[in-house]
Amino acid sequence: MLYLLAILIGVVAGLRAATPIAAISWAAWLGWIDLSATPAAFLGNIIAVIIVTLLAIAELVTDQLPATPSRKVPMQFGTRIVLGAIAGALLMPADWIIGGILGAVGAVIGTLLGAEARARLARALGRDLPAALIEDAVAIVAAIVIVYLA
Repeated sequence: MLYLLAILIGVVAGLRAATPIAAISWAAWLGWIDLSATPAAFLGNIIAVIIVTLLAIAELVTDQLPATPSRKVPMQFGTRIVLGAIAGALLMPADWIIGGILGAVGAVIGTLLGAEARARLARALGRDLPAALIEDAVAIVAAIVIVYLA
């Protein structure tokens, strides 16, 4: 089950790169995930929760801007893979290498499928904004469910 959750948190990183880290930070602060014996224990601190939440919100806002580059350009794609790997590793601290690999794979899947799904949804709705907002909601809800189950 944890392997699947590591892949899925990576998929969320493919949709919104900062959302999984924010969700994991919240989960650590709420006691859903125990990171206390790991180098990432700082994520359970309220200051870290606030910082990563603000970063995730900033990403949600900037994603709506017309000048924001495609998630498939190298810098955006690479960032999603790295953050997906980190998120996967954080969900599996005992097997962090495997978690990182699974999170990275999930991020590749989420990036490619997310871009295609959003493009199709935007065409069906006639505008990109509603599709983007639906994608935001899916990413946030999925991240919360994944960290809760982890």
